[in-house]
Amino acid sequence: MKIGIVCYPSYGGSGVVATELGYALGERGHQVHFISSARPFRLHRFHEQLFFHEVTDVSYPLFKYPPYTLLLANKIVEVANYVGLDVIHAHYAIPHSISAYLAKQMMSRPLPLVTTLHGTDVTLVGAYEEFFQLTRMALQVSDRITAVSSALARETEEAFGVLEQGIEVIPNFIDPKVYLPTEKSLQRCRCHFAPHGEKILAHISNFREVKRVVDVVNIFALVEKVVPSKLLLVGDGPEMNRVEREVVKLGLEGKVQFLGSQESVQEILQTVDVFLLPSAQESFGLVALEAMACGVPVICSRVGGLPEVVQHGETGYLAEVGDIQGMSEFVLKLLTDDSRYKAFSEQAVNWARETFPVDRAVQGYEKVYEDAIRGS
Repeated sequence: MKIGIVCYPSYGGSGVVATELGYALGERGHQVHFISSARPFRLHRFHEQLFFHEVTDVSYPLFKYPPYTLLLANKIVEVANYVGLDVIHAHYAIPHSISAYLAKQMMSRPLPLVTTLHGTDVTLVGAYEEFFQLTRMALQVSDRITAVSSALARETEEAFGVLEQGIEVIPNFIDPKVYLPTEKSLQRCRCHFAPHGEKILAHISNFREVKRVVDVVNIFALVEKVVPSKLLLVGDGPEMNRVEREVVKLGLEGKVQFLGSQESVQEILQTVDVFLLPSAQESFGLVALEAMACGVPVICSRVGGLPEVVQHGETGYLAEVGDIQGMSEFVLKLLTDDSRYKAFSEQAVNWARETFPVDRAVQGYEKVYEDAIRGS
């Protein structure tokens, strides 16, 4: 098949999933064409079956802001006609599915549309009613819809009603050849971050308010009082200044490292003892899965799709949003009991590999594409 993938290029789970899906589809012989405003940040390895098409801005005095939705629709048509796309796969309903639908109307032949929901599609509507009708239309005009967790599928149907075409749940996935545990004691960067044998905690996100990164710092502060530890914060975003102020306020400047946005997060995760994800909402929590695949137990909130990803009391612990004390106690349970930690680490690796393999996800998407093509 010739598949067009529309996604955000920025640092975030949806772009990671879209890009890794593209690589996996390419390995199975499909031709994949990424269409976005910039090269997706994980699209850095050459593959003969993968192509990138940039949506370029226009400068026209009439427009205060470039009409990206229209420019994207035009680019989809251009690529579809030139390479003969069989299906277009939009990651996020707004604006990608809307642009793809406009492209369908401009085509002289059928162009099936598959929409994958990643979470913000639905939560955005909760915050801004102005997007409700537009999002509902995006769902209704999609030939097939997928969601990355059962929780997100339920939330979508609660917000928009039961959809005629249904919602296929295809969980996110990991490549076990990339995300795998290594011997921590032999790692050069672990010696750099924890030269005196301290434990290492970590958090990776886009530092939006929903990620509650200030909670991460406060959890770490409680843990560090009991067990000598270091904290690695990976990513950047609007909450960065608040987080930095909290680190200074708590006197943790020498114990917290800000690593900025990073591509090869598996190399960081392989050095970590415990991963923290105290988000207010997560439709899936891909980074939690990546951490577990590297043998790192996860302490996270009991929200959205996270209970589908993290097994409470086996691969990590779940707590209520904002329960800083409870999360810190869970961390200490692991860091002060070597046998418990070893069991959780091994169970995390096995759970991630057996439950979220890349092949199963790719086969699921292939079937969705084929169904969309047959039904168009």
